[in-house]
Amino acid sequence: MARPTSDRNPCPVSQLMNMLSGPWTMYIIWTLSTSGPMRFGVLRRQVEGISTKMLTERLRLLEQEGIVHRHYEPTVPPQVTYSLTERAGELVTILDQLNGLAQRWYGDLPCGASPQSETLEEATVLL
Repeated sequence: MARPTSDRNPCPVSQLMNMLSGPWTMYIIWTLSTSGPMRFGVLRRQVEGISTKMLTERLRLLEQEGIVHRHYEPTVPPQVTYSLTERAGELVTILDQLNGLAQRWYGDLPCGASPQSETLEEATVLL
């Protein structure tokens, strides 16, 4: 099991960057911030392309770091809902700023496209 990021490096900036730069981490945080609390299966479908194993690992790390709250409801079948904590609010503020930047830089691109692919498509049409 992964140790909390804070145990690996004493530098606060390195700790934060290591935690946030993990695969899918920012996407998971962004999805929970824009869609609100959700169950595991719904979250997995929202974060397109993530495996069940990877989502489980990322959620556990984010829970250890105090970013995600896991609410277990002992029903039949059991229900587990994931949501962001108050601590995550600071990250959401930064993600909102990144979203504004993304809209200014890439707002005219369809989701999943890159500026290079659009340029190649335009060049192909011209030929």
